[in-house]
Amino acid sequence: MSERWIADRMHKIDASGIRKVFDLAATMKNPVNLSIGQPHFDTPEPIKKALEKAVEEGRNAYSQTQGIKPLLEKVQASIDTEYGHADRKVFITSGTSGGLMLTLSALLNPGDEVIVFDPYFVMYKHLTTLVGGVVRPISTYPDFRIPLDKVREAINERTKLIILNSPCNPTGHVASEEEVRGLAEIAREHDVALLSDEIYRSFCFDGSFISPARYHDQTIVIDGFSKSHSMTGWRIGWCHGPEPIMQQMIKLQQFTFVCAPHPVQWAACTAWDVDISDRVSDYRRKRDLLRAALADNFEISGAGGAFYMFPRAPWGTGTEFVKKAIENELLIIPGNVFSGQDSHFRISYAAPDETLQKGAEILNKLARLHA
Repeated sequence: MSERWIADRMHKIDASGIRKVFDLAATMKNPVNLSIGQPHFDTPEPIKKALEKAVEEGRNAYSQTQGIKPLLEKVQASIDTEYGHADRKVFITSGTSGGLMLTLSALLNPGDEVIVFDPYFVMYKHLTTLVGGVVRPISTYPDFRIPLDKVREAINERTKLIILNSPCNPTGHVASEEEVRGLAEIAREHDVALLSDEIYRSFCFDGSFISPARYHDQTIVIDGFSKSHSMTGWRIGWCHGPEPIMQQMIKLQQFTFVCAPHPVQWAACTAWDVDISDRVSDYRRKRDLLRAALADNFEISGAGGAFYMFPRAPWGTGTEFVKKAIENELLIIPGNVFSGQDSHFRISYAAPDETLQKGAEILNKLARLHA
């Protein structure tokens, strides 16, 4: 194979951060795994039965690009009730990652800037790069709150998009009403698109979820069933926003993803009505359990939602601390995978209590190494 076959854009995407972690992890014999960014509970039984039924009934061909009518009607009715925007329309995406790719592709020209809040979900940087955009990170350290004054300062003639992720992966920070409203006002004032990634909206432990779409009717929202209903492998989500933008994204979906998996869309009709409040309560309890276990040795901000904590490493860099953790059979993720800083690390508490307790014991032991 010739090196010239590889497109230049691929050399701008660096997967080395996560790769290094898992290269180290390959040497682990019986790891205590607090790294996985997906629910540890199984997909609820009614949803699995609905998928089986859809397959047996032959719902296995392509669907309409925008999604099947019964699912669209359920989601649209909910959105209309919540927001009441005249031109807010929904379509079904191949996961929230698909929705993110479509949004960036439909909005960004080469050189356009995208404001993200550091630490950020890793895909934002790489997909922005893939479509020719430029990420403009704004630090949220030390408390992970959105610094509205810095957002205003960062906006220039190349700024096209702001991405909000609340609750946030990796920090677990849930944006306050002040942060959300302020961001919506800035986007409207400067005519900048605002994308709200709401995949973790069900997991808010200390208050109600607030979407910027409440304050700015041009907000684009992506959401899905992956985290709330433990359907990460099913690749089913939705996107809603101003109809002209949604039409452009549907057009692009037709020539990329084609449609979300057809039988899964029928299962999603059932998922929409499945109560997951018991899972949310259990993750709140796990959050409290782990945070209490680590409180004496770790500085933890955020952690108000999703199922992540982003503690500061008690010594060394985040990478150095994670390397030592892996040597002690604990798998966690260094913060520089998600950030321009290498001072923290990410824990996922989507795990059995026994795993959380073992992980906390190892972390506390490591914290005392340089006490």
